[in-house]
This record gives sequence, structure tokens and C-alpha cells, in this order.
Amino acid sequence: MSEFKELSRSVKGLTALVTGAASGMGRATARVLADEGANVAVTDVSGEGAEQVAREIVGGGGRAKAWKLDVADGETIDRVVKEVAAHFGTLDIIVNNAGISVRAPIDDPGYDEAWAKGIAVMLTAHPRIIRAALPHLRKSKCPRIVNIASTEALGATALHSPYSAAKGGVTSLTRSLAVELGRDGITVNCICPGPIRTAITERIPEDHKQLYARRRTALGRYGDPEEVAHMTLSLCLPAASFLTGAVIPVDGGLMARNA
Repeated sequence: MSEFKELSRSVKGLTALVTGAASGMGRATARVLADEGANVAVTDVSGEGAEQVAREIVGGGGRAKAWKLDVADGETIDRVVKEVAAHFGTLDIIVNNAGISVRAPIDDPGYDEAWAKGIAVMLTAHPRIIRAALPHLRKSKCPRIVNIASTEALGATALHSPYSAAKGGVTSLTRSLAVELGRDGITVNCICPGPIRTAITERIPEDHKQLYARRRTALGRYGDPEEVAHMTLSLCLPAASFLTGAVIPVDGGLMARNA
């Protein structure tokens, strides 16, 4: 019988870069990782929002620094990734979380613009950030990439095809890069959140949220950002070293429910 191996469940001392970290799931992820001892690069298109989250983390005894980052800007991505690695001395974890709400009927005059923006922010940005981070990830003792997609990648809602297409692309990108980067020991996984209480869903009336959740989810409720963040943490653990290429719904049973 082989000897039992004790695997670490600590991210203490690792450095994580989280995009879209000024609110919602990104903010929760930054807070959870910092609470577990990781150094966190809090990045967001809202520099002020990123600064606020970094202050929250530092005020709670964690290590964090904020960067303003528009993930649709390739040059800024390259600069920020270099600055993060230089500031913390390492870069081990990438959480591609930044997203936008894109609603566009296929025959809408503004469809091409909505498509281009949605793909740029929610799909093209992912490989750009990963490419910029690769030299650092390849030197890491615990290299992890977590891409945040959506259950819209697994099923679809009318009038949101740019969003669904981008999120579907993220799931395929995840599998492809898991295969490509596996030899380097880099794990690449994807989370598909379902109905979560974020700034995007805040505009939905509460009674509509409750009705939808009761009808569509097994748990009968919306999820909280922290519930997604803890799944992200689990995928970043050193102990998660044999899990890669996975697409994991965190959706309260939305995709499991048939009726």
C-alpha cells in the first residue's frame, strides 16, 4: 500500500491577480483569497473601486494592491501583469472574472458593436492575460488559472447571444489550454455561475428574482458572490493539482433541474 500523501490546502504566500474585482464575484474572490493568506492584485476598469477593495483587504490584515485595468486593452494588460509580478515577487494565480452585461437582439442596429465589446471583454481578454502571465506561472510552485464563465455557456437566454457566445468560448478555451499547459503543471479550470446577487442582477426586481429561483433552481434561491468565490479558492489550492479542464456549474442546481 502506497504512503498517504498530505496535500496542502493553503494559498498563503501565493499571488493572485483577479480581474473585475471591484464588485460582485470579483470582490468576493479577492477578499476570500486574501483571507486565506494570498497576496491579491485587485484589478478593475474602475480604479477607484479597485482601490476601495484593496483598502478593505489591507484594513483586515491582508496583503493587496489595486490596479486600474481595462481588460479590452492589450497594452495595459501587459503592463499591469509585469507590475503585479514585480510588486509581489511572484504571480501564481489568474482569475479571469471581468464581465459586462450585453443584451442585443440579432437584428438590432447596434448588434455588431455589442458583439465586439462582449467578445473583447469576456473572451479575448482571457488569453491575453494568460499569455502575459505565462512566464511567471511557469516558474510558480502552484500555477492556477480559473476562468469565470456562466450557465449561459451551457444553456441560453434570448437576446443575449454576444454574452452566451463569449461565455461558451471561455469553456472551450479552458479545455484547450488545460490540455496545452498541462505539461507545465498549470491547471486551467472554469466556473459557470448561475443566478448570483451581483451588480448586474441588482436591476432585476426582487420578486422576479425569487420567482425565477423557485422555478429554475434546485435550491430555490439566488446565490451569493462568496459562494462562487469559495469554489474559486478550492480550484486554486495546491491540493487541487490533478483537477484541470473542468467546467463547474455553481448554480444552485439550475442545470440539473429538468422541470
